Amino acid sequence: LKSNPSNNEEKEAQTQLTKSDELQRLHSQALSAYQQEDYKAAISLLDEILAVCVWDAELRELRAECYIKEGEPSKAISDLKAAAKLKNDNTEAFYKISRIYYQLGDHELSLSEVRECLKLDQDHKQCFSLYKQVKKLNKQIESAEELIREGRYEDAINKYDSVMKTEPEVPIYATRAKERICHCLSKNQQATEAIKLCTEVLQLEPANVNALKDRAEAYLLEDLYEEAIKDYETAQAHSENDQQIREGLERAQRMLKQSQKRDYYKILGVKRNARKQEIIKAYRKLASQWHPDNFQSEEEKKKAEKKFIDIAAAKEVLTDPEMRRKFDAGEDPLDAESQQGGGNPFHRNWNTWQGFNPFGSGGGPFTFKFHFS
Repeated sequence: LKSNPSNNEEKEAQTQLTKSDELQRLHSQALSAYQQEDYKAAISLLDEILAVCVWDAELRELRAECYIKEGEPSKAISDLKAAAKLKNDNTEAFYKISRIYYQLGDHELSLSEVRECLKLDQDHKQCFSLYKQVKKLNKQIESAEELIREGRYEDAINKYDSVMKTEPEVPIYATRAKERICHCLSKNQQATEAIKLCTEVLQLEPANVNALKDRAEAYLLEDLYEEAIKDYETAQAHSENDQQIREGLERAQRMLKQSQKRDYYKILGVKRNARKQEIIKAYRKLASQWHPDNFQSEEEKKKAEKKFIDIAAAKEVLTDPEMRRKFDAGEDPLDAESQQGGGNPFHRNWNTWQGFNPFGSGGGPFTFKFHFS
């Protein structure tokens, strides 16, 4: 106005002065609201001011503080990142961003931001203390994940136990650690423990897709097919395009259908994760018990023959890696309906098993013959 008081410029200048006065008033109200701990009102007022004063670092820091006080730290990050760029050597902004990421469970981003703080001031006490904490935790998690990739599940479980001890104050790390331990237990076929731990995680996070998938797999190991299907369906509702979930659900449905027919694991009374030696031991015991020569009456003998055929078939399937893989995938390699082309090349009857030795590791012929009246 003083430099060039022409009519056009005077009008524009008066408009800017009026807007400036309005922003000053809003600023005073925002500070008052903040001091009175009415953070929502302060945020609303600061929104109006920052729509005009987009480059004001202090206002962005104030709004970020309001978001933190309101329990919405993730919303504070963009304001703090802007403030870190707008104000030189803004170590405080980098420290706060790192703290927020850490509290949210993103240890990698936390480490990245705290390093930015230390680049500006390597003697910054708060940043250095946080850096040591985050680096230790990050190293443990990276190490645990590497062990999982190598299939060393017991070692990974121990490492994730260390993670929970390293950071007992931030609940998200305990939850993430339990989620990964649950995964290790499921992969290690420790079904009971996996179900228990996955359930703990799902009580806190009902939509945790990873925990749902791992518990479903543990349920399958325990022959709890309907529970597994339910978990896979819940996981699918939260992650529709996950191929692993789709394949797991289809497999669980096949296994349920299979269980309603002939279940070779149940026939031998062994778990799904039973080793070959356990299967052979169970087979020998049952084959000896249900051998038709042990029974006198024709009715008992026929019942024993049927049992013996099932026991021998179970042993054949479960000791053959390829046949067992098919059965575990929900297909019965000895079921005519499961075979393409209609014919069943694996069909067996009692006569077939008459030369089958339950006490030989390879199933060689008996040294004596059966005589049936």
